[in-house]
Amino acid sequence: MERWMSWLLLLTLCCLSPLTVQAGRQMPKLSNKKLCADSECSHPILIARALEDFYPQDCRFIPIRKGQVIYVYAMLKDRGNLFWAGSVQGSYYGEQEARLGHFPSSVVQETHALMPATEEVKTTNWDFYCH
Repeated sequence: MERWMSWLLLLTLCCLSPLTVQAGRQMPKLSNKKLCADSECSHPILIARALEDFYPQDCRFIPIRKGQVIYVYAMLKDRGNLFWAGSVQGSYYGEQEARLGHFPSSVVQETHALMPATEEVKTTNWDFYCH
């Protein structure tokens, strides 16, 4: 039994997802600039709804389920606005903690504009640090 448990543990450690392996380290920047409503990017600029599921490539990104509401806090600027940063909440209040991260702008549709994204802010290494 102990030998079987040892093999199971080894198999589990060898097959960890990339999200687990990449946690706790600096990842490459997706952009050098972002557009926000304020200099700290602390106010949401818009609310969007997911058009499709999105499964993250690595720990910089957040998983999104079709129909989820996303609060967008920043639009990355350098690469044609391909990625936005924001938070998602479960399908009903209290289902899960809000998660912050990046996602492709193409998987969401804007539903409500909240504040104009007029503040250009330089990204830092912490914007892309995996916890």
